Amino acid sequence: MHEMGIALQVIEIAIASIPEDLRRARVARVNLTVGKLSAVVSESLRFCFEVASRDTPLEGAELAIEEIDVAARCNACDHQWTIEEPAFSCPRCHSGNITLVSGRELDIRSIEIEDEANDTTDAQQPDRGRSF
Repeated sequence: MHEMGIALQVIEIAIASIPEDLRRARVARVNLTVGKLSAVVSESLRFCFEVASRDTPLEGAELAIEEIDVAARCNACDHQWTIEEPAFSCPRCHSGNITLVSGRELDIRSIEIEDEANDTTDAQQPDRGRSF
């Protein structure tokens, strides 16, 4: 199960990303994007994150995972589509000369911390706290 290694790396990166003046703040949420081809099982990653984050500033934080569909672009006819079955050929011209344009992501999009008034930061409302 490589999800534990991923969880440990997410925790390490998140802790290192907290600005020095906010080191005592509690992390409320970590937002990830995970492509469907990344071979990550979201529920396993959440479980590993919960276990590995104990006794860290991320203990109790939510791990929010946005799954990204597999999308491809045909190099022959420039058609772009979402791949929904294992056949990797262009549905328009049937060429196998394609480029994957999404689906392999594994990125930390943001880290949300609670401000001193215990309000959770919100990327849409930056006046309530901080999001990184």
